[in-house]
This record gives sequence, C-alpha cells and structure tokens, in this order.
Amino acid sequence: MNPFEAFVLGVVQGLTEFLPVSSSGHLVLGQALFGVELPGVVFEVTVHVATLCAVCWVYRGRVAALVRGACTGDRASMRDVGLLAVATLPAAAVGVGLRDALEPTFERPVLAATMLLVTGAVVWSIRHLSRRATGARPTAGGALAIGLAQAAAILPGISRSGSTVVAAAAAGVEPRRAAEFSFLLSIPAIGGAAVLQAPDLGEAGLAVGVLPLAVAFAASALSGVFAIRIFLRMLERRVFHRFAWYCWFIGGGYLAAAAIWPALRG
Repeated sequence: MNPFEAFVLGVVQGLTEFLPVSSSGHLVLGQALFGVELPGVVFEVTVHVATLCAVCWVYRGRVAALVRGACTGDRASMRDVGLLAVATLPAAAVGVGLRDALEPTFERPVLAATMLLVTGAVVWSIRHLSRRATGARPTAGGALAIGLAQAAAILPGISRSGSTVVAAAAAGVEPRRAAEFSFLLSIPAIGGAAVLQAPDLGEAGLAVGVLPLAVAFAASALSGVFAIRIFLRMLERRVFHRFAWYCWFIGGGYLAAAAIWPALRG
C-alpha cells in the first residue's frame, strides 16, 4: 500500500463512518465491485481509532464535562453516563456473543446492498419524527432502543449514525441532541471494536508500513471531523433525509447490477 492509497481509503472511512451511508456497506460493495481489499486488520484498527479521535475532538467540551461530572458525582452527568452505558450494552453483547456468526455477512454484498435500502428508509423517516422530538435526553427505555439500533448496525449496510439518530428522535430527543448522543455513543462502540481486534494485530503493521498508516490516520481523522460537521448542518437545515436517496441509489444500483452479473452476488 502506498501513501496515496492510504489517503483515499482514510478519507472514505472518515466520511462514511459518520454520514448515514454505512461505512461497512461501502467496504463490502467496494471489495466485491472493484476487487479491492483492505491491507489487514491493522489498517482497519488505525482508521477506526482515527474516527474515534474525530468524535472526541468535535465533542471535546462535552466529553470533558461528562468525565469531570462523573468524577465529582454530578447527578446530571452521572445520569448521562448511565444512559450511554445502557445504550452500549446491546451492541457489546451482540459484538462479543455473535462475532463469529456475523463475520460471514461481510462477504455477502447482496445483503449489504439490501441493508442500504433499509438504511434509506430509516433515514427518510426522520422527516416526520424530528417534528415532535423536543427532549434533551432519552429515557432509560429510549437509550435501550437506541442501543438496539446500534446493535443492528453491526450488519453491513445498516448505518450506525443514521439508525441511532433516528432511534433517538423516535424516543423524543431533539435532532441535534440526538446526534450528540449518537456520536458520544460511538466512542465506546468504536473503542470496543478496536480492542477486540487488537489481539490480531501482531506484526501486521510492519507489512503495511508506518507512513501509509500515519497518512490514513490523519486523513480519516480530518475527514471524520468534516463529516460530523456536515451531519449536524444537514440536521439543522432539516435536509438530513436526503441521504436516503444516496442509500437507495447505491443499494438499488448494486442489486440491479448483481441481477445482470452473477459474479457480483458474492
């Protein structure tokens, strides 16, 4: 892998991780369509940690306030941390308990394309949900529902950011606060996934090279910050649902192509 390839893959990861278009879905479809393969788990861990840093940077004030409040026993902060913990449980249970069963789904591009159609429908629904969502935070039950949406997003093609924001809006959380909860929730989700993959790293980093990894990390982090800003701006302008058209175009286009060329079915 050369630095240019690392840059491109890093940008793609940073953008698709946070925009409601499913980074995993793009990865599966891209590999099937173009025969592109990521250079080992060390690259995946690198770009995921980079997107984790992007969230921490954008929400650095909020993260610092939660840490400070949790350490001092502030009731509001403790409540928010508790809600994030509740919402983290479903994905943690599915990711650990069903990891071996879920891994083969990343070799099924038709499934990923179909799930992109589902993501489009989910994202489109926020047009109606956001009108009556005015709360600052979800209830415990709402947090659990958001967590279940995040667990479903382990499937390739289901957007984590899109499904969790829509679930939060359905739980009555105002869209911008829903986005904040979703992105804060991604910190343990992305961090946990990186920890699970860490034992498989070994000496793989030496094979990829330090420079490409550094380039990919920087590209993924910076594009991740950019993607979060776009995400929030589109929520504010109430045009977030337009991402649905992109998901339908990519998912439907791939399914149509797979119907013509059986080799794309995986």
